[in-house]
Parts: sequence; structure tokens; C-alpha cells
Amino acid sequence: MKASMQLKKKILAGVITATVAAAVVSPPVFAQSANATLRGKASPGANVTAFNPQTGLTRHAKAGADGMYIINGLPPATYKVDAGPGTEQTVTVTVASTATLNLAAAAPAAGDVTANAANAASLEGVTVSATTLTEVRTPEVAKTISLRQIQTIPQVSRNFLEFADTVPGMVFSVDAQGHTSLRGGAQNNSSVNVFIDGVGQKSYVKEGGVAGQVNSQGNPFPQLAIGEYKVITSNYKAEYDQVSSAAITAETKSGTNEFHGEVFDTYTSDKYRSRTPAEEDGDKARSFEKEYGFALGGPIIKDKMHFFVTFEQKKFDTPITVTPGSDVPASAVGLLPAAAQAALGPANLPFDEKLYFGKIDWELTDRDRIEISTQVRRETQADNIGAGQSREQSITTENHDTRGTFRWQHSGDWFFNEFKASYENSSNDPLPLNYGNGYNYTWRPNNDAAIIGIGSASALATQIKGQEGPMISDDFTFNDLTWHGDHVVKVGYKYKEVTLHAQDAQNTNPQFFYNVDQNGTNELPYRAQFSNPVAGLNSIAETNSKQYGAYIQDDWSINDHLILNLGVRWDKEKTPSYLDYVTPQNVIDGFNSLDPNAQGQFPGQTYAQTLAKGGIDYQDYIGNGHNRHAQNQWAPRLGFSYDLFADEAHVIHGGAGRSYDRNLYDYLQLEQTKSALPYQEIFFNIPGRSCNVGPNTNCVNWDPSYLNGLENLQALVAGSNKGQEVDMMNNDLKAPYSDQFSIGMSNKIGDWNTDATVTRVLSYDGFAFTLGNRYPDGSFFQNGTQPWNNGVPGFGSMIIGNNGIRTRTTQVLLSADKPYTRESGWSANFAYTYTRAKQNRDIKEHYSFDEATIQDYPFVTSNAASKHRFVATGSLDGPWGFTFSAKLTLATPLPWNGTYGYGSPYIFPTGEANRPGAFTPPGSKFLVGGKIWGYRDIDFQATKDFVLNENDQTKFYIRFDILNVFNWKNLVDYNTNFGANGIPAMGTPVVFNKKGNIQFVPRTARFTAGFKF
Repeated sequence: MKASMQLKKKILAGVITATVAAAVVSPPVFAQSANATLRGKASPGANVTAFNPQTGLTRHAKAGADGMYIINGLPPATYKVDAGPGTEQTVTVTVASTATLNLAAAAPAAGDVTANAANAASLEGVTVSATTLTEVRTPEVAKTISLRQIQTIPQVSRNFLEFADTVPGMVFSVDAQGHTSLRGGAQNNSSVNVFIDGVGQKSYVKEGGVAGQVNSQGNPFPQLAIGEYKVITSNYKAEYDQVSSAAITAETKSGTNEFHGEVFDTYTSDKYRSRTPAEEDGDKARSFEKEYGFALGGPIIKDKMHFFVTFEQKKFDTPITVTPGSDVPASAVGLLPAAAQAALGPANLPFDEKLYFGKIDWELTDRDRIEISTQVRRETQADNIGAGQSREQSITTENHDTRGTFRWQHSGDWFFNEFKASYENSSNDPLPLNYGNGYNYTWRPNNDAAIIGIGSASALATQIKGQEGPMISDDFTFNDLTWHGDHVVKVGYKYKEVTLHAQDAQNTNPQFFYNVDQNGTNELPYRAQFSNPVAGLNSIAETNSKQYGAYIQDDWSINDHLILNLGVRWDKEKTPSYLDYVTPQNVIDGFNSLDPNAQGQFPGQTYAQTLAKGGIDYQDYIGNGHNRHAQNQWAPRLGFSYDLFADEAHVIHGGAGRSYDRNLYDYLQLEQTKSALPYQEIFFNIPGRSCNVGPNTNCVNWDPSYLNGLENLQALVAGSNKGQEVDMMNNDLKAPYSDQFSIGMSNKIGDWNTDATVTRVLSYDGFAFTLGNRYPDGSFFQNGTQPWNNGVPGFGSMIIGNNGIRTRTTQVLLSADKPYTRESGWSANFAYTYTRAKQNRDIKEHYSFDEATIQDYPFVTSNAASKHRFVATGSLDGPWGFTFSAKLTLATPLPWNGTYGYGSPYIFPTGEANRPGAFTPPGSKFLVGGKIWGYRDIDFQATKDFVLNENDQTKFYIRFDILNVFNWKNLVDYNTNFGANGIPAMGTPVVFNKKGNIQFVPRTARFTAGFKF
């Protein structure tokens, strides 16, 4: 190309050397771009121009001596591209893609463009004839969700992420409480990251992956503002950070040179839905859903500046069923007191959300583009109702998120630069619905498994947590480097300084626990849990977290067949409240004091010596302010694509790489908040649940006055740490990560794009709390019980945080996609996923008290992904302005993960009375085969347009969605029965509770009316 070969080599070597050096010594990166890249060949020296007639955006590139040209930083849209007379083509580029377009004066040769067959791409409000370029020469296991799919596929919620489950390997779930979540592979939803206009929406404090998505019925972003998005399930390039499963990158809509807008209103209620299983013998719970909003975009200065704004609101009252906990038999219900039994049955969950988004883009020059945007989320919802949780013990959550972003893109002759700055303020604040005592009933035969709770929610229900702070990043792309082929080298850095805060409890609502067994419910509680503030300590943890990152990515086109994608990224996070934490001296003294439970058998033995016998060195968890260090996270990412015939019709692709996530502050902060506002535990010496009463134990004789005020319980531990839980973090905590491998082949067969890929993902270092207590001889099990009463002297139980949760997943991903074109009038998509996954802990659980260490947990069949999952969607242009679409989803049952035992007096050979395991319940039939399906759903949608002008730009429309047409009961609550005395139960040990909750919805009709112009 323009530079000499010698100069190209020097530049390439210099870039690599400088970037690696910078990654070691400077504060660097995590910048992701939602923009597209257009590359291909034209006449040597030709001036290649991409022009968007809707906005006036123009970009230029000069073809090199070999004819190669590259245009970076194109917002997804339709462009007129030419390299001189006779070369003009109109094409559409998609989000976060690299598309090939070869320009020649003659008609392009077959295969030069991977396209949707001389189709028409419809942008918002404008219809143009264009060829959509499809990215196929990539190692990423990925798929793009188009605006057409977003607008036509049947949908239960206006959460734009819902359409991601049409991608093999992805699961979008709506649980029994209406909470939405997105999961990739067999990892938890916290390992996902979503990037909107290149800015990550990661949750740093609580679970959910996206800030604000933990246990929420809401949407992270208004759907009307999403143009399209790309789902990358594995083997992403080095620019993606803070993700170990799926990365979602979305581009928002922008205004154009014409004013366009839309308003809509959607409604349904209990009148338009079938009964849930719990309602079949009684009345329906009141429920309704209202969704409405508008969008408006247009010019401020034609061809130069445009705006786009949108607002959406959701008001739900979702039906829910209060059922016993999943680890107890159905027979336990009849043994409960009348008040507890009355709490079971139908209930509902009110919810309200408002979403705002605004954006201004400015084409400052033909080389510079500036975007300023803001997004606001405000929602309130009732929660914690369902399995083992009554309406009385529910919480009300205020969930707020506000973000602003500035983005500046500059295009040069041989480079492209994108600078981003953003600020975020996100908080999630749950509060208990009621105040007073909580009464909790537990099933003694299965390790005190929860049955139901009534009264008031735990003091732990108050968890005011959030994140706030700025971010800057810069991505610099060199697109004029050659050495044994053409190189596009991208380097970047990011620095983020975010304040994390967490209040983990409130000084209220003591909880009492009652024993239930085959003989009924004990009238007296056997233990109590309550908060007890420590004078002079702050119960709100706050830290100023600093995040650094850097990467270099080389997309190396060796020839017309082979592309290598070589990258490496470095990340580092400094969380002072963890790194600088100093363990209180009284806790250290407790470890070095005599173990009161050991003196009879081992006179003079300290608690530290008791722990050492059990394999625990307490010094591994003692922070002195200097012995904890931030981790350097090096993540190589390698990929290739080989185009068999250099026509993008048959491409073999594969890759291997590592990707780091992060430890949630929700866990790290517990060292501080548990010591400032400890949640203490007292056992009561009662008939049938005796314990050793004494000054050095957390066991007392029962007194009815304990029910008459929190202060009476707190008086039991006044001036002491008796019963105070001690939470401690390992001094060498690491961030969770995954190693990803894939090999596959994509093919273009007529109008169809197909892909077959095999992936292997191994995740490591997931975080878990385990019980540190040990019996005096160092054992963890004695007579099937754990050493809960042998905590740190003068305190309560020792809860230790370590890395150790792991998953092993192999998936076969098959897809076939026929994109929509106006000429054909139809589209279809088929996605099949075969999953073989093992894990050593339920991915939804980070408290792991069933075994001595997380390493002692056996690998069992994962409950994160179905063995078989199939999703099919299709749309069709009908007569008289109708559009029809349908969606079919089938999945085999998710295994039950939990602990199982055979009841007293049976003890497993390894010492425990209950052992972790996995069992798959029988499913239901669908058309053919036996009872193999755990999830079945067919949805339909029909839309009728009433066009008011000839070019389809102004129209009224009505839309009708019917979800779960056949009213299949997609049950999620389990009943267990494992037998007695070591003899397995006859039949199936785990079955679905046929009167329990369902995921998704019963058969439901939704009605929408709208207007577009």
C-alpha cells in the first residue's frame, strides 16, 4: 500500500512493542465498538467513498498498490459506496462487523459480496434497495439480531435481549417471578456483559451481568432505541472485557434528515391469560401488564446534526405462586401451622419502570463524528415471593440507573480513532415490606431446608448497593500496514474509577426458626438470627475501585483465503476496601485463644490449631493492609478463518482464548459490613434441638421474652461477639475466567446462511463462601452433622470466601438463517444447541456449606443449560398489510441441583448425611417421543398496517401476540423423595411440582396499537 515495505515492518513492530510495553506500565483499556468496518479491493490508488444519504455521513479511504482499502467507524446503516465511475453499490453494514465489498467497474463477480440476495434493507422510517453485507470471515461464534427480528418476533417483554435466545448457546429466561435474565453456555448470568454504543453496562456490585438486572422484571434499555445488536457467545476479540460467557454489543438509533417517530401502547390482564397451576382449583390472582412509549428523531442541521429521543414505561402486576422450598417433600406442608399453610398459594408482584434515552450526533467534518447520549432507568418492584417465600416476607426494590456518554470518532487516511468518556450512577435498594419478627419453618430431615417463611423479611433484605463514577477509553486502529499480507491493528486503553458502596443489612426484623419433621412443627424456635450494630463502626462499605486495561488486536489477512486474528489484553482492578483491609485484632485474638470445645479431648489446643487439623490456615484470611495484591490478568485470544474458495460461501473458522470476568463487590464488602453490623445467631436449648449452654457458646435456654423485641436478643450478646458471624476473604483472591475453544464451518447455500460449530468452555475460579468451622479433631462431619456450634471462640461461625467454582461445557451449535427481503417477503431462523455441562456447584449459589471446601464438591450435571434446546422463528408478509410471525422453543428439563440424603440415621461413607447431587426430572411430550421436554412454547404474532401514504412511511398499526398458544405448563418447582436408610426412593427421586410455579407465562394474549410516521 502507500508506505514502503521497510516502513510497514517498522510501524507494525513498533506498534506491537509499544502496546505490550504500555500494557505493563500504564493505566489502560476496555473499549468496544459497535461500529462496522468495510474492507475489500478496488483499483489501485482509487478514492473509495461511503456516503449515507439519510444523514450526510461521508467517509473516505484510498486503495493501496494492491487495491486493498479499509473504512473504519461506520455506524450500522445503508451506504452508497463507490471507487469511481461504474463501481457504485448500495450496501447495508451491520453492528460490530467487518464486511467485504469488492469494487470494480464491471459487475462484481459472484461471491464478492456476501449478501441477502439483491434485497432491500429497511431502516427506521426509510426503505431503500440495498445489499446487506454479512460478516463470515471471523473466528467469533456470533450472530446479529436485526431490527426486523426485533420488530416482528413474538415477545413477552420489551427487553431487547429477549431475541438473543434465537442464537445457539444463548438462553433468555423469564422466571416464575417475572425476572428476566440472559445466560450464555452453562455459566451464570453475571458472566455476561452488554455494550451499548461501545460502553459496557456491567454490574460491579450485584449479580445479573448488567447493572440493575438482578432479580428484575425490567429492561436495561428502551427497545425503541435499539437499532440492532450482535451476540458473541465465545472467542470474542481482545477488545472485549469483563466477560467470560456471552458479549452483547448494540448500536442505538440516530436521527436522520427527515423527522420520523413512533408511539405504541400494549396491554394484557388476567382476563386474557389462562390460569397458573396453583389457580386451577380457585380464583385467579389479579394481574395486568401495560407498556407504552414513543420515539422521535430528526435533523437539527441537515446532513450535519441530528437528534433521537425515546421514552418507555412498563406497569406489571405479575401472578406468582408461593410454594414450599424445592428441597422438601410435599408432605411437609400438612405439618405446618395454619398461618404458614395459609401463606401458600397465588399472589402477585407489582412492578413499575420508566426508561428514557436521548442522543445527539454531529458530523463535525467528513472525518469527525461526535455523539452525546444519556439514558435513565427508574423502577420499583415487589420481590422475594415464590418458592419458600411468602408475600409477608417480600421486599420492595428501588432500582435506578443513569448514564451519560460522549463519543468522538476521527478518521484519517491510514488510521481511525475513537475516544469515549462516560459517567454512570446505578443503585439497587431493596427494603422489607413489613417490620417485626420473621417466622421461618425448616425441614429437619434435609439439613434444615427452608419450607416457608412468614412475618417480616430478614434484616438482610435491606441491601442498599450501587456504583458511580467516570470512564475514559480510546481505541486507535492502524489500517495501512502490510507484511506478508494486510494488517488491521487495533490498540486501546481504558481507565475507570468507580465508587462502589454497599449496606448489607438493617437493624430490624429478627428471624426465628422452627423445626419441622415427620412428627410436626415444634412450638418453640430452635434458633434466632438478628442484627446487632457495633458502636464506632460504619455498616456501609464504600471503596473507590480503579480499573485498568489495555489490548492489541491484529486482524491479519495473509491472502484471499486465510485471516488470522491475533490479540492479547491485560486487565487489572484495584479495590482498596479489599486490598487494604485490616482484620480486627479481637478476631485474631479469637483464633489464638483456646478452643473451648477441644479442652476435654485436647487440653491447651487453640482454635487455630483446631483449624490446622482440618486443613485451614487462618493466616490465609488475615488482612494486614499490605499482604493483598491486585491481579494482572493476561488474556491471549487467537482465531482464524479460512475461506475455502475465496468467495465467502464456505468458511472454516476456529479459535482459542481466555477471558476474565470479575469478583462482585457484593461478596468482597462482607468483611467490613459483617463486622460493623453483624448478623448474629443464637441457638435455643429446647427439647428435640438441644445445645450446650455456656458463656463461651452461642446457646441459651429459651425465654418467651425473646419474641417481644429485638433488644431482648441483642442483650444476649451485649458487650461480646457471641454468635457474631466472622466473614473472611482469602488474601489471594483471583478473578473468575474462562478458556474458550471452538471449531466450525459457515456456509452460504442460496439465500440461507448456515453454521455448525463445536465449542468447549472451561470456567475457573468462581467465588464461593464455605464454612470454616471444624470439630476439635479437625473433622467437618461427625454423625452426619457439621460443626456449626464450633465457631471462632467468642464469636460465631467462620465463613470464608475462596475461588473454586468451576464449569466444564461442550456444546454443538447449529444454525440456519434465511434473512428477510422485500422480494421474498419471508424469513426463517433455526437454532439448535446440544450441551454437555458439568459443574461443582449450582451457578446460582455462592454459599456452599454442604462440604468442607469447594474442592470437595463433586462435579455433577449442570442445571444451567438444557441438554437439548431448539428455537425456530419465522416471519411472513401476508395480504392486506398483514405481517405474521411465530416462535417455537423446545428444551429438555433442567436438572435439579441440591443435596440429597436418606434420612436419619443414614450417613454416607464420606461422613455427611446429605450429599450434593443432580437429578433430572421427567418432562412432557411434544408431538413425538416420550416425556423428554421440560420447556415447550409456541408463540404467534400478527400485525395489520393501515398505511396513510404510498411509501409506507406514515401508518397506524395494530398487533396481536398470543404467547404459549397451547398453554403448556413449563414447571420450575421441584418435589424430592430420596428414600430412607440408604435405600433410594422407588421411581423418580425428583419430579416437578405440578401445583408449583412456571417459567415464562400461561397462555396470554397481548394487544398493541401504534402509529409510525
